[in-house]
Amino acid sequence: MKRLLLSLLLILPLLAGCTKKDNEIVIGEYDSMSGSDATFGLSSNKGVRLAFDEINAAGGIKGKKINLRAMDDQGKNEEAASAVTRLISQDKVVAILGGVASGRSKAAAPIAQSHKVPFVSPASTNPDVTKIGDYVFRVCFIDPFQGLVMAKFASENLKIKKAAVLRDVKNDYSVGLADVFVEEFKKRGGEIVADLSYQAGDIDFKAQLTQIRSKNPDAVYVPGYYTEVGLIAQQARQLGLKVPLMGGDGWDSDKLSEIGKEAINGNYYSNHYTTESTDPAVTEFIKKFKAKYNETPDALAALGYDAAKILAAAIDRAHDLSGQAIRDELAKTKDFPGVTGKIGLNENRDAVKSAVVIQVDGKNRKYITTISP
Repeated sequence: MKRLLLSLLLILPLLAGCTKKDNEIVIGEYDSMSGSDATFGLSSNKGVRLAFDEINAAGGIKGKKINLRAMDDQGKNEEAASAVTRLISQDKVVAILGGVASGRSKAAAPIAQSHKVPFVSPASTNPDVTKIGDYVFRVCFIDPFQGLVMAKFASENLKIKKAAVLRDVKNDYSVGLADVFVEEFKKRGGEIVADLSYQAGDIDFKAQLTQIRSKNPDAVYVPGYYTEVGLIAQQARQLGLKVPLMGGDGWDSDKLSEIGKEAINGNYYSNHYTTESTDPAVTEFIKKFKAKYNETPDALAALGYDAAKILAAAIDRAHDLSGQAIRDELAKTKDFPGVTGKIGLNENRDAVKSAVVIQVDGKNRKYITTISP
């Protein structure tokens, strides 16, 4: 019933406004608003809506209001592709925001590319996403940088010599981070004592963790999503594996602590921003987000907000609303003052920016350090 109601809420605005109005600019968004990693899509969507609400309240773009058409991909690649096809063919969007997950972006972005509709991902970090074509952009850093960040942190900050890796072998994101971490950690003189795998949806990790424990690592790199990471943390502690766990931005959800409970505390992950920042852009964003949603924004919300603002700025600069004109202005983005840092897009249409390392403390996220490109 809950999923049915959510679907109706998402579909009704589409049915009510199928005809594009002259006084509006239609922008599409798709993401996982249901499914196993739904907190990612819901957070990103909240950030996007906050950004567009602000822009519309200030008069819109070129005197036109933004009409956001949001669709739920249910956490499935085929649904992401279907959503983008509908947004382009039926809703006649000028650009698309989404999605968070790299695998789903790799399924959906080729459709936008073939129709020459600009596609901006808030958080798809796999390097191959923007290789799809020149209409595909992202506002997040990519896996090689995120893997490098944690390899550097493990070696220089935690003084780790031996590490194990536990990756989601069916997840492009997890595999990408793990590959780079292994390479960079070895470059720094570290030893990978075990490199094991699991698959999303698994609930029993004791066999892998027992094997890892036998190798006596100083830390374990687990670049997966919060749904499995919380369980992995619990089972690791139950087996007496008490070394630090490390991961990537896929950990960033309040659900991580609900699932992992005390076992996840004290562990580290790389992320796009910290709520402890004193930057006025960050503090103002958090204040507005809390006022609208009565919750503290996570990194996915901040990235959704930044992606929406960068896209809107490009549309505003473009000489018309054609895909080519918007694409060309997106490509010129430099030093954009985002919530997740100063954002510039390089020749590969990837964001160049810093990362932060966060330590989990219940539902609190303690800022540890910033690592720059």
